[in-house]
Amino acid sequence: MSGADPLVSGGSWGGGSAPATPPRHPREACDPRPPLSLFVRARRRVFRALATRASYAGWSQVGPALTFLVVFFLMPLAMMFGASFMQRGTYGGIEWAFTLEHYQRFMDPLYLTILARTVAWSVGATLFCLLVGYPVAWALASAGRWKNVLVFMVIVPLWTSFLVRTFAMIFLMRDSGLINTALLAIGLIDEPLELLYTPGAVMAGLVYGFLPFMILPIYTSLEKLDPTLLEAAEVLGARPLSRFWRVIWPLSLPGVAAGSLLTFIPALGSYLTSDLLGGAKQMMIGNLVQNQFTTARNWPFGAAASFVVMSGVLVAVSLYLRMRDRAPGGGL
Repeated sequence: MSGADPLVSGGSWGGGSAPATPPRHPREACDPRPPLSLFVRARRRVFRALATRASYAGWSQVGPALTFLVVFFLMPLAMMFGASFMQRGTYGGIEWAFTLEHYQRFMDPLYLTILARTVAWSVGATLFCLLVGYPVAWALASAGRWKNVLVFMVIVPLWTSFLVRTFAMIFLMRDSGLINTALLAIGLIDEPLELLYTPGAVMAGLVYGFLPFMILPIYTSLEKLDPTLLEAAEVLGARPLSRFWRVIWPLSLPGVAAGSLLTFIPALGSYLTSDLLGGAKQMMIGNLVQNQFTTARNWPFGAAASFVVMSGVLVAVSLYLRMRDRAPGGGL
């Protein structure tokens, strides 16, 4: 008999020999992994198709974030906007009947006074944060090797809950708090000062809570400032005050504008600060909205008040962006 390979020549099924098996591909023989599932193969085909088309690749990167914004931001806003035109139910909730009474009700002098107070306090808190935050940002930008440590100290308060920091302000300003205790100990006052539940307490809480949002954008602008510009201004005879107004301030305006927006908008919607530090006597628009959704159970009016404030903020931001674009050299 010939010495042919039985796998090639084949054998009889009835002769008791093993059936012939086809040879395996060398890669399959060396690959111990199990075959891919249908889901994995489909996913690879989708990713391969997205990678071969530039437009699909762009949408694949933007798609998850866009989906998140639509589902968790735009859809709730649309629902609240629709609810602002509905009627309040007898026991709370919403009755699906179109009305404009909630927007008309907001024009009452009582609510307009609350809105004006909120805007005034938000503007005041923004200005105080700018007055305090600009020197701090300049010190951070000029700190040299201690820069990172000081920036870390500015960021650390943001790691603590805003509620906890507000309660800390209560312990500082109450009658038996640290401030009154220290003033009584050194003899500057004979009786505790009334610090809590005043407009000053609300303003102090807003400045304390949102000051880092003013410092960090200004610090970013000042850190990028070219020192040679200041040296050139000094060589040309500019005094320190003139160097600040002609060189430093214009170049730091982008950070000032960003910090002002990041401070003003959260302060406009804040309600914990006025609720805890101002008591029932100092109501802001955030407290009004919160009360309508909880105590009063008037969701349509709360939604209408929210959208009135939101519309005002959007108008202000749009005007700022238009002024910035029209200004020479990009403006702010």
